[in-house]
Amino acid sequence: MIEQFTLSTSSRNQLIDITDIVSDYVQRSGVKSGICLVYTPHTTAAITVNENADPSVKSDIIRKLGDIFPQNDNYDHSEGNSDAHLKSSVVGCSQALLIEDGSLLLGTWQGIYFCEFDGRRSRQFYVKVVSD
Repeated sequence: MIEQFTLSTSSRNQLIDITDIVSDYVQRSGVKSGICLVYTPHTTAAITVNENADPSVKSDIIRKLGDIFPQNDNYDHSEGNSDAHLKSSVVGCSQALLIEDGSLLLGTWQGIYFCEFDGRRSRQFYVKVVSD
């Protein structure tokens, strides 16, 4: 099973919690044990898993990635979004998550995030559930 989801981002750099969307899809799939793949086809976006209890974690991630990859740093790529491509490559475009007893096997504080690095845009991500 695979499904496409669309979301709108509201700032250039943003982490959007998509845990509930993905969890609901896993539940609807009826798969009791398997793998859930979350993937985005964008070269300036990413998918990550991290803490979702304290919102300052999101701002820390965005700030530190900005320190490492500043927006203007004499890049050769002429579109003005090289920093976004670098952030996407480092974070990654997908996450594979375990499914057990019909639910995602996430830690107590873990959530799934869509990472926007070149927004504001309409974006897509895909979720595929594979049964054991």
